[in-house]
Amino acid sequence: MDSLQLYFVTYNCALTLIDVEHFSRHFFDAYPVTDNSSSTSPDLIVLSLQEIAPFAYAFLGGSFITPYFAAFSEAVTRATSERWGTPYVNVVTDHSGMTGLMIFARSDVVDNLSPPDIAKVGFGFQEMGNKGAVGARISYSAPNAPQTGADLTIVAAHLAPMEDAVARRNSDWRSIVERLVFSDAKTPISENDDNDESESAALLSGNARSTKYPGIFAPGNHLFLGGDLNYRTSNRFPSKQDILRFPQADAEPNDPLHFSHLLKEDQLKREMSQSRCFHGLTEAPISFPPTYKYHSEAQVAARDPSHADKPPQWKWASHRWPSWCDRILFLNTPPGLGDESRVKVLRYDALPVSPTSDHRAVALTVSIPLSTRRVLDESQTIAPFPIDPDWASRRDVARRKEYIAGCLAYLGLTWEGNGLLLATGIGIIGAWLVVRSLYSA
Repeated sequence: MDSLQLYFVTYNCALTLIDVEHFSRHFFDAYPVTDNSSSTSPDLIVLSLQEIAPFAYAFLGGSFITPYFAAFSEAVTRATSERWGTPYVNVVTDHSGMTGLMIFARSDVVDNLSPPDIAKVGFGFQEMGNKGAVGARISYSAPNAPQTGADLTIVAAHLAPMEDAVARRNSDWRSIVERLVFSDAKTPISENDDNDESESAALLSGNARSTKYPGIFAPGNHLFLGGDLNYRTSNRFPSKQDILRFPQADAEPNDPLHFSHLLKEDQLKREMSQSRCFHGLTEAPISFPPTYKYHSEAQVAARDPSHADKPPQWKWASHRWPSWCDRILFLNTPPGLGDESRVKVLRYDALPVSPTSDHRAVALTVSIPLSTRRVLDESQTIAPFPIDPDWASRRDVARRKEYIAGCLAYLGLTWEGNGLLLATGIGIIGAWLVVRSLYSA
């Protein structure tokens, strides 16, 4: 194997458990197929998940959020088994507030992966994780040749919403660069444990570089960032007249209602071209319609099998501009490496409308060349902003706020929490009545 194939899917879950059967059935709809209608299975599968669970469950984490991750794990298992009969191993499941990251490795690949290094940041209200990012740094070493491989930094993100919040989204990107920090470097898996210290130092993997290059940009590291980046196609909310301009499924390319004309107004392309966000990253050409915001009628239609053979219709919500909110960006070539390490895009497309979300999932398939690890020039880092020296303390403070907010939301906004409050209230009143009766006897 001279390359690593990665299938990256980003999806806004809309705070709802997915329909496992629907999600698994369409999970590989955007995966490339060869001329003979077959394809090889990806080495790695990545899921970037936004609004994965309701506020309270996401902030409390643990067993509260487990069912939401478990649904995706089941969907991936079903999809891979039905298509290839190949088992995959879940090597990363983590989240920063309401943003989750899952990575699956094919069973014959997993033993050649390093233990992942995880980083988290929140930049929502009070820097909590209602908006934020979670990243994993992981390395693949070729069997019997650990000096050859690929070092990956993978980031799931959810940026600020609304049409007029471009500056906030750009600021969120800066927060990712400054405060998404990998601090727990781990020694990569290697069959050459007998190598002397100097040789090991010369062949640092992405994880071993974590202490020296703890930000998302590191020499020799491929960087992939996907999520609900929330960039829109207008700086204002749509009017009643604007609704008439919304893209339609049956429009020809020369028709003003074809989605390609609205794509020209995309905020993300504009901001990237003017070097105001996602510095150094690129995106494959977009050839699919907007991924947000679909009307609830579209979700109902997605759930109804009788609509499968009907001509496609795009049912848009009238109070938001149809936009390409869900995106996957990457470094063409890792800093310090040459064109031989350039990422090859195999397909970039959207999955069908989901019955449980107003977003369509987006998928990117790439081939990542394996290269020989070597000492790289320290000047090859391309981070646009320095790491915030207070990143750790700021994250600790925000995490405490998340826990308090999660507890309050659980008690006030969930049936279980309401029941607990009611039971506690009844218990207190009952105890007071018992004490009162004892003193009055």
